[in-house]
Amino acid sequence: MPSRESYIVKRGKNAGSGSRLNPSKPTSPASTFWQPIRSFALSQLTSLVRRATLRESDLAPKYEKVHNFKVHTFRGPHWCEYCANFMWGLIAQGVKCADCGLNVHKQCSKVVPNDCQPDLRHVKKVYSCDLTTLVKAHNTKRPMVVDMCIQELEARGLQSEGLYRISGFSELIEDVKLAFDRDGEKADISSNAYEDINIISGALKLYFRELPIPLITYDAHPRFIEAAKITDAEKRLESLHEALKLLPPAHCETLRYLMAHLKRVTQYEKENLMSSENLGIVFGPTLMRAPELDAMTALNDIRYQRLVVETLITHEDVLF
Repeated sequence: MPSRESYIVKRGKNAGSGSRLNPSKPTSPASTFWQPIRSFALSQLTSLVRRATLRESDLAPKYEKVHNFKVHTFRGPHWCEYCANFMWGLIAQGVKCADCGLNVHKQCSKVVPNDCQPDLRHVKKVYSCDLTTLVKAHNTKRPMVVDMCIQELEARGLQSEGLYRISGFSELIEDVKLAFDRDGEKADISSNAYEDINIISGALKLYFRELPIPLITYDAHPRFIEAAKITDAEKRLESLHEALKLLPPAHCETLRYLMAHLKRVTQYEKENLMSSENLGIVFGPTLMRAPELDAMTALNDIRYQRLVVETLITHEDVLF
């Protein structure tokens, strides 16, 4: 089915194909006069359609999420919510999703679709909670802690010297964490509550450090490191673009939003002294913690982690 925009364009073309604009006849001065106005009106209309499409895309996307099944002992009779058969036994009769509460046989858990819809009754924390679980539970594109901290940082911290490099008081950063865990999006992180902007930047970094699965996931980590080792700049960008496709959608969207923010931070480098290289040093180990590796390999990866984040910031508009 043709899109509304293509339909409008087609109508615009058809409008100019009437008898008065027939190529076999000379064009009248009146039609010549109205043609630029028609073109302008058409461009304005298609622009409105584009903006409407963009607004629709701002809605929370339908992220896919696997169930977080754990062995469970049910009190009293219980039936599997997948096959509807009875769960036999006195203990450990089946498994229960820790995020949405779905109860199924252990065997059934292997074939249940990845349609977990986390329930806020089960998701009681913001920090240390799986990123996809959090955004699905709150029906948002990104974790609210990321959006709120970045909005606060951009409102009053972009020119702060050493932003993200200078750490705030750990007790107050922990206080922000507790506020998010307790109040969610109602947490107060304004200047009235926390005057030092480094507390907000510290709380944002702490959120990423405490993710059970890093923003750049363990599965994708090797591909990002391989891309960073490529010396040819253009091929490195192509490889990073492919590596980004390995990230879960919620992780990729959050990374895109963060990199766009960090790029805006670099635009105030004269005031805050934070270049993309400096931000890469700060965020490299935070965003892409290495899987279980020996100490020497992990140490060698640090410089590539920095280069990955630095490249993502510098070429944010191309890679995402």
